[in-house]
Amino acid sequence: MKADVGAGTAEAPHSLMDRIADVREQLAATCRSVGRDPSSVRLIGVTKAQPRDDVVAAVEAGLGDIAENYVQEARSKYAGIAGARKHFIGHVQTNKAKAIVELFDVVQSIDRIDAGRAIARVSRRLGRSPKTLVQVNISPTERYGIAPDEAHGFATQLRDDGLDVDGVMAIGPVTQDRRAIVAAFQAAARAFERVGGTTLSLGMSDDWREAIACGSTMVRLGTALFGARPPISGGGEVP
Repeated sequence: MKADVGAGTAEAPHSLMDRIADVREQLAATCRSVGRDPSSVRLIGVTKAQPRDDVVAAVEAGLGDIAENYVQEARSKYAGIAGARKHFIGHVQTNKAKAIVELFDVVQSIDRIDAGRAIARVSRRLGRSPKTLVQVNISPTERYGIAPDEAHGFATQLRDDGLDVDGVMAIGPVTQDRRAIVAAFQAAARAFERVGGTTLSLGMSDDWREAIACGSTMVRLGTALFGARPPISGGGEVP
């Protein structure tokens, strides 16, 4: 099966609601082109650096999943927002485990035993059980994640510590070589087969078509949905 990958629409829609509708249509078309049911792929809106009003509007327009990289940004931006699952996709710092468990329904970026154990301890204490994903490293430029061939053993350790491990997340390589992107995503998909669960979180605004062709069940889109991120003034939270 072959997807029409690496191509976008000729003219980008302007409004937030139009962009969401357009992305959903493209997702559905790409799924059908590789013989997949469009309902098998969940759309995640990455809200990093986006204004709260746009996030609220996106959720009101039916976007059921939103994601943030930074705890501090999520604290103010997500307060009072109901009706959407909240995903943490940033690097898990153990000293922020309590805030992560309090704020998020899914923690996609577990890549160290100490981080997983910190999330597990806080989850037991708070009586919350967020789903978690093992972050695997499939890119030579990516700082975080474990090797794909270590994913199964790592997931077993996390489950033994009480985490609800539901699959794998990975960030694709930064390259225009579409074959390299596909090869990387296939490595993540093989790790997912060994880890088990229901979620393979692959694909961002530049490579989600390849991700769907490789079996992704969840794509994380920021710019494609919300447009270019506004400039950030001053400092930022350290990831």
